[in-house]
Amino acid sequence: MYFGLLATAYRVGELSVTYPLARGGAPVLLVAAAAAFGLGGDVTAIQVGGVALAVAGILAVRGARSPGGALEVGLSLAVAACIAGYTLVDRAGVRDADPVTYLWLVLALATPPYVAAIRLARGPGALARELTGGAVLAGLAMFAAYALALAALKLAGAAEVGAVRETSVVIATALAAIVLREHVSGARWAGAVAVTAGIALIALG
Repeated sequence: MYFGLLATAYRVGELSVTYPLARGGAPVLLVAAAAAFGLGGDVTAIQVGGVALAVAGILAVRGARSPGGALEVGLSLAVAACIAGYTLVDRAGVRDADPVTYLWLVLALATPPYVAAIRLARGPGALARELTGGAVLAGLAMFAAYALALAALKLAGAAEVGAVRETSVVIATALAAIVLREHVSGARWAGAVAVTAGIALIALG
């Protein structure tokens, strides 16, 4: 579900909007879950301030004009919910398992349904057409990044790990402007920086 929602969100909107909304929203939801249900650790005043700053940044990012409209927002927030959810599940999963072994098991369960869905939606040759060197390299990088995140979950709380991971919003915004040539306005830049600062406060809290 996560990959399907993410791919759809990127097709509908712009990276410099979708990425901050999705990645910035995840730690906010994790802190909310911690406050409401005691999941992911205790909530401090600093983390509450971080949430407020991250939300302000998200609103600033979304205030910029984007072709995705309300659909982009909905998809991005759904991705954020997926990220928050799997971060909590992963933290429980790696308590008694090696991170790499756990990751292989997760992928073994998730890959067949996703492949079947792609074949059904786009035809049996769709995956073969996309199997390029760049795609393989990106897949290996994603695997390594996810394995590192799982290893971190053995050492820290879900909210803190989720927060540090999402500091990539500024990097993604910069890449959107430089590589994809998206028009990243001053408000969108400020929002991305605010999201990152809010996430840092969540981590420090």
